[in-house]
Amino acid sequence: MMRIHIEALSFDTIIGLLPFEREEPQRVIIDIEADYRYAQGIFIDYAEMASMVTEQIQQKKFELLEDALLHLADQLYQHYPQISRLYIKIGKPDILETCQVALSRVWEFKS
Repeated sequence: MMRIHIEALSFDTIIGLLPFEREEPQRVIIDIEADYRYAQGIFIDYAEMASMVTEQIQQKKFELLEDALLHLADQLYQHYPQISRLYIKIGKPDILETCQVALSRVWEFKS
């Protein structure tokens, strides 16, 4: 079993419910861990995965982190069905002055 790590993937996007969040892009930071069975020539391209995650979040312009998290999990598992365990964390580091906020979840898939 292999585990791919994508840590601190950072980019600006429209995300959130508040009016100013719908107008001005804000920084998000995403961490991903994905367990998968490696076989010769069958692997997960981490650059492709990072690009896909960025594209999905920027295109969809989610209001809730919860919806973004669920959508990413669905898209990643559809694109990489060899994933058996998936962890995703989405943070909004600049939304509050006194702390960083994030949402995360772990999925277990039958492979």
